[in-house]
Amino acid sequence: MDIVDLHVHSNKSDGSFTPAGLVDYAVEKGLKAFALTDHDTTEGLDEALDAAKGTTVEVIPGIEFSTEYEGKDIHIVGLYIDHKCSAFRERIQAFVDSRIERNRKMCANLQGAGIDISYEKLLATFPGAVITRAHYAKYLLDQGAVKNMPEAFDKYVGDHTRYFVPREKVTPMQAVQLILKAGGIPVLAHPTLYHMSDKRLGLLLYRLKGAGLAAMECIYSTYSPSEERQMKKLAAQYGLLPSGGSDFHGDTKPKLDLGVGYGNLQVPVEILTNLKKWLQEYRS
Repeated sequence: MDIVDLHVHSNKSDGSFTPAGLVDYAVEKGLKAFALTDHDTTEGLDEALDAAKGTTVEVIPGIEFSTEYEGKDIHIVGLYIDHKCSAFRERIQAFVDSRIERNRKMCANLQGAGIDISYEKLLATFPGAVITRAHYAKYLLDQGAVKNMPEAFDKYVGDHTRYFVPREKVTPMQAVQLILKAGGIPVLAHPTLYHMSDKRLGLLLYRLKGAGLAAMECIYSTYSPSEERQMKKLAAQYGLLPSGGSDFHGDTKPKLDLGVGYGNLQVPVEILTNLKKWLQEYRS
Protein backbone atom coordinates (compact mmCIF):
# COMPACT_ATOMS: atom_id res chain seq x y z
CA MET A 1 0.00 0.00 0.00
CA ASP A 2 1.21 3.49 -0.88
CA ILE A 3 1.15 5.59 2.28
CA VAL A 4 1.42 9.27 3.20
CA ASP A 5 1.87 11.19 6.45
CA LEU A 6 -0.08 14.44 6.76
CA HIS A 7 1.16 15.60 10.18
CA VAL A 8 4.93 15.97 10.63
CA HIS A 9 7.22 18.35 12.57
CA SER A 10 10.79 19.53 12.03
CA ASN A 11 13.31 21.32 14.21
CA LYS A 12 11.81 24.61 13.07
CA SER A 13 9.26 24.00 15.83
CA ASP A 14 9.63 21.12 18.30
CA GLY A 15 10.88 18.23 16.16
CA SER A 16 14.47 16.99 15.96
CA PHE A 17 14.89 16.46 12.19
CA THR A 18 15.82 19.30 9.86
CA PRO A 19 13.31 19.88 7.06
CA ALA A 20 15.78 18.45 4.53
CA GLY A 21 16.47 15.54 6.87
CA LEU A 22 12.75 14.76 6.92
CA VAL A 23 12.76 14.54 3.13
CA ASP A 24 15.67 12.08 3.19
CA TYR A 25 13.93 10.00 5.86
CA ALA A 26 10.61 10.03 3.98
CA VAL A 27 12.38 8.75 0.85
CA GLU A 28 14.06 6.06 2.95
CA LYS A 29 10.69 5.05 4.41
CA GLY A 30 9.10 4.92 0.97
CA LEU A 31 6.42 7.54 1.62
CA LYS A 32 4.60 9.03 -1.34
CA ALA A 33 4.10 12.35 0.45
CA PHE A 34 4.32 14.06 3.82
CA ALA A 35 3.04 17.37 5.13
CA LEU A 36 5.43 19.57 7.09
CA THR A 37 3.12 21.08 9.71
CA ASP A 38 5.31 22.89 12.21
CA HIS A 39 3.68 24.76 15.08
CA ASP A 40 2.67 28.31 14.08
CA THR A 41 5.57 28.66 11.63
CA THR A 42 6.37 28.06 7.97
CA GLU A 43 10.12 28.62 8.30
CA GLY A 44 11.06 25.09 7.24
CA LEU A 45 8.89 24.84 4.13
CA ASP A 46 11.27 26.26 1.53
CA GLU A 47 14.09 24.02 2.73
CA ALA A 48 11.89 20.92 2.57
CA LEU A 49 10.42 21.81 -0.82
CA ASP A 50 13.88 22.40 -2.28
CA ALA A 51 15.20 19.15 -0.81
CA ALA A 52 12.32 17.20 -2.34
CA LYS A 53 13.08 18.27 -5.91
CA GLY A 54 14.09 15.27 -7.95
CA THR A 55 13.05 12.78 -5.26
CA THR A 56 10.14 10.34 -5.11
CA VAL A 57 8.38 12.13 -2.25
CA GLU A 58 5.97 15.07 -2.37
CA VAL A 59 6.33 17.70 0.34
CA ILE A 60 3.01 19.31 1.23
CA PRO A 61 3.43 22.84 2.60
CA GLY A 62 1.53 23.02 5.87
CA ILE A 63 1.26 24.43 9.37
CA GLU A 64 -0.32 23.51 12.71
CA PHE A 65 -2.03 26.37 14.53
CA SER A 66 -2.45 26.31 18.29
CA THR A 67 -5.84 27.84 19.07
CA GLU A 68 -8.05 28.23 22.13
CA TYR A 69 -11.64 27.08 22.51
CA GLU A 70 -13.50 27.09 25.81
CA GLY A 71 -10.27 26.85 27.76
CA LYS A 72 -8.86 24.02 25.66
CA ASP A 73 -5.84 24.04 23.34
CA ILE A 74 -7.22 22.99 19.95
CA HIS A 75 -4.92 22.38 16.98
CA ILE A 76 -5.85 23.13 13.38
CA VAL A 77 -3.64 21.80 10.60
CA GLY A 78 -3.42 23.56 7.25
CA LEU A 79 -2.39 21.58 4.14
CA TYR A 80 -1.26 23.02 0.79
CA ILE A 81 -1.09 26.55 2.16
CA ASP A 82 0.41 29.37 0.13
CA HIS A 83 3.05 30.30 2.68
CA LYS A 84 4.15 33.24 0.51
CA CYS A 85 0.75 34.95 0.86
CA SER A 86 1.41 38.39 2.40
CA ALA A 87 -1.67 38.44 4.66
CA PHE A 88 -0.83 34.95 5.88
CA ARG A 89 2.79 35.90 6.58
CA GLU A 90 1.67 38.96 8.53
CA ARG A 91 -0.53 36.82 10.73
CA ILE A 92 2.28 34.32 11.26
CA GLN A 93 4.54 37.18 12.34
CA ALA A 94 1.92 38.19 14.90
CA PHE A 95 2.08 34.65 16.28
CA VAL A 96 5.88 34.88 16.43
CA ASP A 97 5.76 38.23 18.23
CA SER A 98 3.26 36.83 20.73
CA ARG A 99 5.50 33.83 21.40
CA ILE A 100 8.55 36.04 21.94
CA GLU A 101 6.73 38.18 24.49
CA ARG A 102 5.44 35.09 26.29
CA ASN A 103 8.89 33.49 26.29
CA ARG A 104 10.57 36.54 27.79
CA LYS A 105 8.03 36.60 30.63
CA MET A 106 8.39 32.86 31.26
CA CYS A 107 12.17 33.16 31.37
CA ALA A 108 11.88 35.94 33.92
CA ASN A 109 9.59 33.74 36.04
CA LEU A 110 12.04 30.82 35.87
CA GLN A 111 14.94 33.11 36.75
CA GLY A 112 13.00 33.96 39.89
CA ALA A 113 13.07 30.24 40.72
CA GLY A 114 16.85 30.31 40.57
CA ILE A 115 17.22 28.77 37.11
CA ASP A 116 19.98 30.04 34.83
CA ILE A 117 17.85 30.81 31.79
CA SER A 118 17.08 33.65 29.40
CA TYR A 119 15.34 33.94 26.06
CA GLU A 120 18.70 34.61 24.42
CA LYS A 121 20.14 31.42 25.94
CA LEU A 122 17.18 29.42 24.64
CA LEU A 123 17.73 30.79 21.14
CA ALA A 124 21.43 29.96 21.32
CA THR A 125 20.66 26.42 22.49
CA PHE A 126 18.00 25.83 19.83
CA PRO A 127 19.09 27.95 16.85
CA GLY A 128 16.45 28.55 14.20
CA ALA A 129 13.64 26.97 16.23
CA VAL A 130 10.32 28.49 17.26
CA ILE A 131 10.66 28.14 21.03
CA THR A 132 7.95 25.96 22.57
CA ARG A 133 7.52 24.44 26.01
CA ALA A 134 9.24 21.28 24.75
CA HIS A 135 12.39 23.38 24.28
CA TYR A 136 12.08 24.69 27.85
CA ALA A 137 11.77 21.13 29.12
CA LYS A 138 14.84 19.98 27.18
CA TYR A 139 16.81 23.01 28.41
CA LEU A 140 15.83 22.34 32.03
CA LEU A 141 16.81 18.69 31.62
CA ASP A 142 20.21 19.63 30.16
CA GLN A 143 20.74 22.11 33.01
CA GLY A 144 20.07 19.41 35.59
CA ALA A 145 17.06 21.31 36.96
CA VAL A 146 14.84 18.25 36.38
CA LYS A 147 15.39 14.51 36.02
CA ASN A 148 13.17 14.04 32.97
CA MET A 149 10.91 15.90 30.54
CA PRO A 150 7.61 15.12 32.31
CA GLU A 151 9.02 16.59 35.53
CA ALA A 152 9.82 19.82 33.67
CA PHE A 153 6.17 20.13 32.67
CA ASP A 154 4.89 19.17 36.11
CA LYS A 155 7.09 21.65 37.97
CA TYR A 156 7.92 24.47 35.62
CA VAL A 157 6.21 24.77 32.21
CA GLY A 158 2.83 23.06 32.51
CA ASP A 159 -0.40 25.03 32.30
CA HIS A 160 -0.98 24.96 36.05
CA THR A 161 2.50 25.86 37.26
CA ARG A 162 3.28 29.25 38.75
CA TYR A 163 5.84 29.95 36.02
CA PHE A 164 3.64 29.37 32.98
CA VAL A 165 2.58 32.39 30.91
CA PRO A 166 -0.23 31.88 28.37
CA ARG A 167 0.07 33.60 25.03
CA GLU A 168 -2.52 35.19 22.79
CA LYS A 169 -4.27 32.64 20.61
CA VAL A 170 -6.83 32.75 17.85
CA THR A 171 -9.98 30.65 17.94
CA PRO A 172 -10.06 27.45 15.89
CA MET A 173 -12.68 29.03 13.64
CA GLN A 174 -10.33 31.95 12.93
CA ALA A 175 -7.51 29.51 12.13
CA VAL A 176 -9.76 27.71 9.65
CA GLN A 177 -10.54 31.01 7.92
CA LEU A 178 -6.86 31.97 7.84
CA ILE A 179 -5.93 28.65 6.19
CA LEU A 180 -8.69 29.04 3.61
CA LYS A 181 -7.50 32.56 2.78
CA ALA A 182 -4.03 31.10 2.21
CA GLY A 183 -5.52 28.64 -0.26
CA GLY A 184 -5.15 25.63 2.00
CA ILE A 185 -7.14 22.73 3.42
CA PRO A 186 -8.14 23.20 7.09
CA VAL A 187 -8.06 20.02 9.18
CA LEU A 188 -8.97 19.45 12.83
CA ALA A 189 -6.02 17.65 14.41
CA HIS A 190 -6.35 14.61 16.73
CA PRO A 191 -9.87 15.24 18.16
CA THR A 192 -9.66 12.47 20.78
CA LEU A 193 -6.79 14.23 22.54
CA TYR A 194 -9.10 17.05 23.66
CA HIS A 195 -11.08 14.69 25.93
CA MET A 196 -14.39 16.34 25.09
CA SER A 197 -17.80 14.85 25.62
CA ASP A 198 -19.58 13.74 22.44
CA LYS A 199 -21.87 16.75 22.75
CA ARG A 200 -19.03 19.29 23.11
CA LEU A 201 -17.01 17.76 20.28
CA GLY A 202 -20.09 17.70 18.08
CA LEU A 203 -20.72 21.39 18.75
CA LEU A 204 -17.10 22.22 17.96
CA LEU A 205 -17.30 20.31 14.67
CA TYR A 206 -20.55 22.08 13.83
CA ARG A 207 -18.94 25.47 14.39
CA LEU A 208 -15.77 24.53 12.53
CA LYS A 209 -17.75 23.16 9.60
CA GLY A 210 -19.63 26.44 9.46
CA ALA A 211 -16.30 28.29 9.30
CA GLY A 212 -15.12 26.11 6.40
CA LEU A 213 -13.40 23.10 7.99
CA ALA A 214 -12.72 20.49 5.30
CA ALA A 215 -11.37 17.49 7.18
CA MET A 216 -10.43 15.95 10.51
CA GLU A 217 -7.74 13.51 11.54
CA CYS A 218 -9.45 10.12 11.57
CA ILE A 219 -6.16 8.21 11.49
CA TYR A 220 -3.60 9.09 14.17
CA SER A 221 -0.75 7.44 16.03
CA THR A 222 -2.48 7.11 19.40
CA TYR A 223 -5.94 6.03 18.17
CA SER A 224 -7.24 2.61 19.04
CA PRO A 225 -9.12 0.76 16.26
CA SER A 226 -12.43 1.72 17.91
CA GLU A 227 -11.40 5.40 18.13
CA GLU A 228 -10.44 5.37 14.45
CA ARG A 229 -13.84 3.94 13.54
CA GLN A 230 -15.55 6.51 15.77
CA MET A 231 -13.64 9.42 14.18
CA LYS A 232 -14.44 8.21 10.65
CA LYS A 233 -18.12 7.95 11.56
CA LEU A 234 -18.07 11.43 13.09
CA ALA A 235 -16.36 12.89 10.03
CA ALA A 236 -19.01 11.40 7.77
CA GLN A 237 -21.76 12.75 10.05
CA TYR A 238 -20.46 16.32 9.65
CA GLY A 239 -19.53 16.06 5.98
CA LEU A 240 -15.79 16.14 6.61
CA LEU A 241 -13.07 14.28 4.78
CA PRO A 242 -10.76 11.97 6.71
CA SER A 243 -7.12 12.97 7.12
CA GLY A 244 -4.36 11.35 9.09
CA GLY A 245 -0.78 11.52 10.24
CA SER A 246 1.77 10.33 12.72
CA ASP A 247 2.54 13.66 14.44
CA PHE A 248 6.18 12.67 14.01
CA HIS A 249 8.66 14.73 16.06
CA GLY A 250 11.79 12.61 15.87
CA ASP A 251 13.73 12.24 19.12
CA THR A 252 11.26 14.36 21.09
CA LYS A 253 8.62 11.63 20.71
CA PRO A 254 10.62 8.39 21.08
CA LYS A 255 9.26 5.22 19.44
CA LEU A 256 6.84 7.23 17.27
CA ASP A 257 8.07 6.84 13.69
CA LEU A 258 7.41 8.70 10.45
CA GLY A 259 4.60 7.19 8.41
CA VAL A 260 3.82 4.35 10.83
CA GLY A 261 3.40 6.03 14.21
CA TYR A 262 3.83 3.40 16.91
CA GLY A 263 3.85 0.67 14.27
CA ASN A 264 0.25 0.26 13.15
CA LEU A 265 -0.46 3.60 11.47
CA GLN A 266 -1.36 3.56 7.78
CA VAL A 267 -2.64 6.61 5.93
CA PRO A 268 -3.36 5.42 2.37
CA VAL A 269 -2.58 7.72 -0.51
CA GLU A 270 -6.31 7.74 -1.38
CA ILE A 271 -6.85 9.98 1.67
CA LEU A 272 -4.57 12.58 0.08
CA THR A 273 -6.18 12.13 -3.34
CA ASN A 274 -9.60 12.99 -1.91
CA LEU A 275 -8.22 16.02 -0.08
CA LYS A 276 -6.67 17.25 -3.33
CA LYS A 277 -10.01 16.85 -5.10
CA TRP A 278 -11.69 18.94 -2.40
CA LEU A 279 -9.06 21.64 -2.82
CA GLN A 280 -9.45 21.71 -6.59
CA GLU A 281 -13.21 22.13 -6.24
CA TYR A 282 -12.82 24.80 -3.56
CA ARG A 283 -10.37 26.81 -5.69
CA SER A 284 -12.44 26.52 -8.88
